[in-house]
Amino acid sequence: MISIRLSRGGAKKRPFYHIVVTDSRKRRDSGSIETLGFYNPVARGQEERLRLEAERVDYWLGQGAKPSDTVASLIKEAKKAAAN
Repeated sequence: MISIRLSRGGAKKRPFYHIVVTDSRKRRDSGSIETLGFYNPVARGQEERLRLEAERVDYWLGQGAKPSDTVASLIKEAKKAAAN
């Protein structure tokens, strides 16, 4: 099954996540099919916290990809921000 989930990057105590499409049987940081954006939970000041390619997310959801719980909430947040 294809899933949309977070892949961790960044330094120790400074997480940075890529939002990726991958086979659910693979490990968290192993090869991905496509990168859809990023999430920076420790963004400060003018740093961008969340970037997501909405068209590609909709495409993969249409193909049957299942987002993780965290990614589902980030997608909801990004759509809400795009509506404003």
